[in-house]
Amino acid sequence: MTNRLPLVFGALLALGLSYPISAQEGPIVVYNAQHETLAQEWATAFTEETGIPVIIRQGADLEVANQIIQEGANSPADVFLTENSPGMVLVDGAGLFEPLPQDILDQVPAQFRPESGSWTGIAARSTVFAYNKDALSEGDLPKTMAELAEPEWEGRWAASPSGADFQAIVAAYLVLKGDEATLDWLIGMQANAVIVRGNRAAMAAANNGEVDGALIYHYYWFGDQAGTKESSGNTALHYFGNQDPGAFVSISGGGVLKSSQHKEEALAFLRFITSAKGQDVLRDGQSFEYAVGVDHESNPALPPLAGLGAPAIDPAQLDTVKAAELMTEAGLL
Repeated sequence: MTNRLPLVFGALLALGLSYPISAQEGPIVVYNAQHETLAQEWATAFTEETGIPVIIRQGADLEVANQIIQEGANSPADVFLTENSPGMVLVDGAGLFEPLPQDILDQVPAQFRPESGSWTGIAARSTVFAYNKDALSEGDLPKTMAELAEPEWEGRWAASPSGADFQAIVAAYLVLKGDEATLDWLIGMQANAVIVRGNRAAMAAANNGEVDGALIYHYYWFGDQAGTKESSGNTALHYFGNQDPGAFVSISGGGVLKSSQHKEEALAFLRFITSAKGQDVLRDGQSFEYAVGVDHESNPALPPLAGLGAPAIDPAQLDTVKAAELMTEAGLL
């Protein structure tokens, strides 16, 4: 990782260890593409629990994934965390992850991790359509994400296609509908969507009446609602459901690198994140991302994840390289 990426240090506390690991080992280095505040909450809670210090080096999903691939066996990273799973898929495809022990895998349901067992889900976020309540009634809302590519939606919705968030949505569309249908949808998007930079900007455009709606992930809306409501006060959320591509749930991932010099501590960190205490950080905090631990509750403000009607997609199938090629062909990148 380059020195330009900020470092955040977990506190080293003289507490009794609940994990059979020496606090003299480490610190562990986490290459983090999740939200920095959430990763720091996990790191702080882990250090308080174990006494093991954590160094967080921050970057974007695919940027960090490619950095790890470039570093290969010489990577100083012990753990990789992402917002969306395609970054995990890239690193896994390069054969750089340590296979996870069964006790870690068993803490997360099978639908939230790849069959390979080389990494696991740690959190989740749902695709939603945030719409301006003055512009649209429930009867006006698109029943499928595909409708947003139809002529009647020209200039009426916003999105941020350049980021990893949206490219994961396109990768899911690719899995569900195939190359031709995905390219057709992207061409329709290029004609219809108001392109902005960032999900918050897309949501704000809908809130301000610049567009009727925006395709985003749910937690941006809930986070703003919990604060000033400056960018969401005039909006509501529409969940597509019915296994539609617009109901795609993206999985944030975590894995331990083969290059790690502190594998026991790195595995303990991932074990902690996926445990009840680690998932409590999602339930009780302000990230508003879904908990994915077995039988674990999410933030009570969120509609239950099981009721969203998300399509079943193996996160290992998401191919953002192909998605980016099709987006480039459609003129979106």
